[in-house]
Amino acid sequence: MDEIVFSQVDFGLLEPLLADEDVTDISYSNNGQLWVKTLTQGVQPRHIEGLNNEAIEKLAFQCSNVMGKTFNMAHPFLDAESAELRLNFVHDSIATNGVALLIRKTPAMIRLNKDKLVNEDYASVKLHDFLITCVTSHCNIIVSGETGSGKTELVKYLASHTREDEKIITIEDTLELHLDKIYPNRDIVAMKTNNIASYSDVLVSCMRQNPRWILLSEIRSAEAVMAARNSISSGHNILSTIHSDKASSIPMRMYSLLESSQDIDQFVKGMHRYIQIGIHVKGYFSKKYGRFQREITQVCEFYVDDVDNLAKVNVLYSKDLFGNEKYNNPTQHLIDYMASQGVDMRPDPFLPINGTLKEQSDSPITEDADGGENVEKNTNDTINEAKVEEGSTTEEVASTEVVPSEPAAPAATPAAPADVSPAPAPAQTPAPVAQAVPATPAPSAVAPSVPPAPAVAPAAPAASKPGLEIVDI
Repeated sequence: MDEIVFSQVDFGLLEPLLADEDVTDISYSNNGQLWVKTLTQGVQPRHIEGLNNEAIEKLAFQCSNVMGKTFNMAHPFLDAESAELRLNFVHDSIATNGVALLIRKTPAMIRLNKDKLVNEDYASVKLHDFLITCVTSHCNIIVSGETGSGKTELVKYLASHTREDEKIITIEDTLELHLDKIYPNRDIVAMKTNNIASYSDVLVSCMRQNPRWILLSEIRSAEAVMAARNSISSGHNILSTIHSDKASSIPMRMYSLLESSQDIDQFVKGMHRYIQIGIHVKGYFSKKYGRFQREITQVCEFYVDDVDNLAKVNVLYSKDLFGNEKYNNPTQHLIDYMASQGVDMRPDPFLPINGTLKEQSDSPITEDADGGENVEKNTNDTINEAKVEEGSTTEEVASTEVVPSEPAAPAATPAAPADVSPAPAPAQTPAPVAQAVPATPAPSAVAPSVPPAPAVAPAAPAASKPGLEIVDI
């Protein structure tokens, strides 16, 4: 149903809701119950005076007439769509509690941007930048989530970061992406499946168009699963969506959609080789923010281990119900894939490799000569580490670090050379000591030189040389 035909339909009492940009879905059912889903408040009931079953049936008959279809007991289902609206009617012969209607708005616009994602806690800055890098490095990405969580909007935003010289082909059974209208000057082909042209038929023609990116609106059938697999295995890159409870379950969810008895291990390994990134999006009403909140709760990396040939998942990011976030760095598999696409990804986009997080230490993180990151250590840490080194003694550690204690020697100027002489201190008492000090205080002056360790406890180890044994007398 094109725009010219669609303009002939009078939506009547529903017009204000269709004009509201905050409204995304309109649901009518149960003999007059109207529920509206908005971007800010989620699903809420609305009451419009005069909106009843008769008004909805009148709207259904208008759509069926302009489309040249019938809507009655023999044909109880009616689907209509335009560039920005998608309608589904169910006749009261099937919906026993009255005619049912769902209107979904799919405007040709991208609602998301970086500032919005970061300010609304949709994603952190480093997670956002990582995902954009995944797009520029041609990673195959599938977004999972519940109905209305914002999967398609995220795919549209990620697709907006593809290079302008890369051709895009969209394959949809219901029009939602509208990239050809959003970017009218780009090389984009929008294809739609129907009863004549299936996913397989459209995909064959798509391959001959030589695209760089293939965007599947949603993987919801066995035919769509095979289309996604064939697209990736033929060397093209995909962006798509799927219904799944978490990102790590995407390969198994794709397998569950298959109608054939294909070997599960072989299929899952194939998906782990073909798909690099899985993203899970969640939408819910948040008491903390007082609005409907959409956010990324999990990002996974899929790969097959080269050693044991097992399909594995690396959870790069996760966020629990309490808002606690956990990060992991990508494996070498993803880094090597990005390098093959001409993108140099740091091995530590989320966590430092050879250090600790800045929040966990007051010491700054500095880059070493090898390009890694090390946490600077204070003097006490250095001493403690030196003590446990193999072959190190207490005297060696002290002589290495506590050098400033040496100025204590001037207290007994003539006696200082005797303390540092190679001969044992108790064995020699130099004559100059007895001559420099008067006879009366001689015992007190000589006493410190005989037991040097108790008299100058901190300084003696500092001035002693490695291997010098100190004996208490």
